[in-house]
Amino acid sequence: MKKRMSLLLAIMLLAITVLAACGGGGTAEQPPSQGDQTEQTPPAEGDGEETTEPPAESGDESQGYFEAEDPSLNPATALNRKDTLVVGMTAPKGVFNPFYWQTAYDKYVVDAIFDSFFAVQGDGTYTNRLAESVEVSEDKLKYTFKLKPGVTYSDGTPVTVKDYAFAMKVYHDSSYDGQSDLLSVHIKGGKEYNEGKATDISGIKVIDDHTVEIEVTEANAMTKDNLGTVAFAPEAYYGKGYKQGNLEYMKDLHAKPIGSGQYVLKSFSPGQEVVLEANANYFLGAPKIKNVIYKTTTEETRLAMFQSGEIDMDMVTVNEDTVEELKGMGFLDVNIFPTNGYGYVAMNHNDPKFQDVKVRQALMYGLNRAEVVEIIYGPYANVLNIPQSSVSWAYTDEGIEPYEFDIEKAKQLLDEAGWVAGADGTREKDGKKFEIHFSATADNPVIDALIPVMTQNYQELGIKLTAETLDFNAIMDKKDKGEFEMFFAAWGLTPDPDSTVYITDGQQNDIGFSNADYDAAMKKGLNAFDLEERKAAYAEAYQVLNQNVPDLLIYQRRDMWGINSRINGMDITPYKDFTIDLYKAEIEQ
Repeated sequence: MKKRMSLLLAIMLLAITVLAACGGGGTAEQPPSQGDQTEQTPPAEGDGEETTEPPAESGDESQGYFEAEDPSLNPATALNRKDTLVVGMTAPKGVFNPFYWQTAYDKYVVDAIFDSFFAVQGDGTYTNRLAESVEVSEDKLKYTFKLKPGVTYSDGTPVTVKDYAFAMKVYHDSSYDGQSDLLSVHIKGGKEYNEGKATDISGIKVIDDHTVEIEVTEANAMTKDNLGTVAFAPEAYYGKGYKQGNLEYMKDLHAKPIGSGQYVLKSFSPGQEVVLEANANYFLGAPKIKNVIYKTTTEETRLAMFQSGEIDMDMVTVNEDTVEELKGMGFLDVNIFPTNGYGYVAMNHNDPKFQDVKVRQALMYGLNRAEVVEIIYGPYANVLNIPQSSVSWAYTDEGIEPYEFDIEKAKQLLDEAGWVAGADGTREKDGKKFEIHFSATADNPVIDALIPVMTQNYQELGIKLTAETLDFNAIMDKKDKGEFEMFFAAWGLTPDPDSTVYITDGQQNDIGFSNADYDAAMKKGLNAFDLEERKAAYAEAYQVLNQNVPDLLIYQRRDMWGINSRINGMDITPYKDFTIDLYKAEIEQ
């Protein structure tokens, strides 16, 4: 019998465990800063997982776990796969490295191959995975992790805490340019190592092969989980070419991962598929499904690939048509739940025209976001005004401006900012026309709805919008280089509200936004241990963002996974990806 957790129950449990954690007991609830948010092509994985009650019990037809109505309709192609699960998804970039992954789709591979002391649960709290035990000093400045015995990497070598200590060196290396920010954890000696003043991190002491002690100079609400979610990677492999201050060699290992996790990478065909094979020696038991294939799908192909049996599961853009189509196939379970994430339009704050807050506010008032959301998702999404999911304990709408569509107000703000209509109707300032170059994701229903509405709305404002169509990974490359004006993407959030996306010079701040009041509020929230204090601090931070409009927030939607009814044990919730406990999934024969 399939075991699925009610989303409502998961959210209730989250509230309880968060309070327990803040009180010093229970499992710590905060996510890793190194996990941070994941950039996605909508509809992207939010850090999502399973599942809701049947709609009859929950009373909400816009979310729930809908069982397949007629599994006998299962296509022969799917039924003939006895030991292989095929998961459809947007093409990974191929950065299958726990230190450097960037997109949600690369993370799906990393999560299947690597493990850490902790693993996230369906309610967003953390539980021990590689950790046998964790001790925290009374002042919360010292953390002692004990590694479970007998764990090996897929190449047969033993896992030791020396590999953990090596990983910490990588994250603290001066040449590290990935998204993680372990420096912010304040490990004693970490800053000195980063600056090349020390050859070791003094606050990390390897007691024996299975015990490591980490001392920090400052503790905050996320310290324990930041430390517990560092992936174990064999130093003998990833550190073979390591010299302090030079991690360039690591890029050669991106597509050749070795971990201690559930699966082993067998092959990678860029743009086509990733093939994983079960790690027979996995310390929690060999995965029940021997082979897992991540096959590239698009909005154009995934429904047909479900129908033909080419894929067993995939995330599908949720709207009234796709919900009806998935349910109508008869052999699919349909899992719909609120995503822990949001869709947004990024603006490059290094571009002078986006540096005026009145301009950014005008772009919000002047965009009919409600129309865009209705076109794409119907009842399966809501306009969002802060970069936080409504399922989060940190969500607030107090003191938040809704930026309801108001062309006249938008025009007034542009006038006040000095952008006046020229002879051809396009606004001008200092001899430059107000033109926006938009990098749009190809084959994306969000873009199909967004661009026409945005073009028309902004044309009425006197702004010319031109769009180029690229694939998701190409847009991410432009983002990394700062070579963009606007693009659309989605953030998948971590269970905790702490984030570097809008922090001045933050590890994930690719848009160049900076605000001292926001930075201070976020620091206050991170450093507080009392849940109510944290809520108040993050409410303040969201109010600052809402007023300053760092990007154009569009929606929080539902996630929808179609899952072949012959697949059991696929645990997915707003906080937990299907990859976390993939080893438990099985195929009905």
